[in-house]
Amino acid sequence: MPERTELRLTPQRGAVLGVLKAADDHPTAAEVYERVRIAAPGIGSATVYRALAMLVATGHALELNLGDGSAARYDANTSRHDHAVCERCGRAADVDHPVPDGMVAEIARRSGFTITGYDLQFRGLCPECQTAGAGHVPGPAGAAEHSPGS
Repeated sequence: MPERTELRLTPQRGAVLGVLKAADDHPTAAEVYERVRIAAPGIGSATVYRALAMLVATGHALELNLGDGSAARYDANTSRHDHAVCERCGRAADVDHPVPDGMVAEIARRSGFTITGYDLQFRGLCPECQTAGAGHVPGPAGAAEHSPGS
């Protein structure tokens, strides 16, 4: 996470940051644009995209690239935290549970890396997708399916 640097908060940047701070769903740039247009109807999509880039570059927001070719999502919570990501709809939720004491040091010792930071990402199905899909959670790629009695 970049250090937070000074940022001239224009009305447009303020509107984008306000949307991010109000969001609990880690919106995509397109979702931020749609939400900002409610408060600032004349704002253009390019302005929103530039504001997001500036907020990320100055450490006022995080850009989350959650894999699988999905669109980046944005988060105004720049403190150290992790995420749970839905494999079906792409929704991301904050995970506010610290790793056990000593785990990072042990990983550094075993890997030989000097660890300067980390981002954990848990994958699965969000509550809405569990309900919609009868709760089947696909296993990791290449994992064998087990049925009762096997």
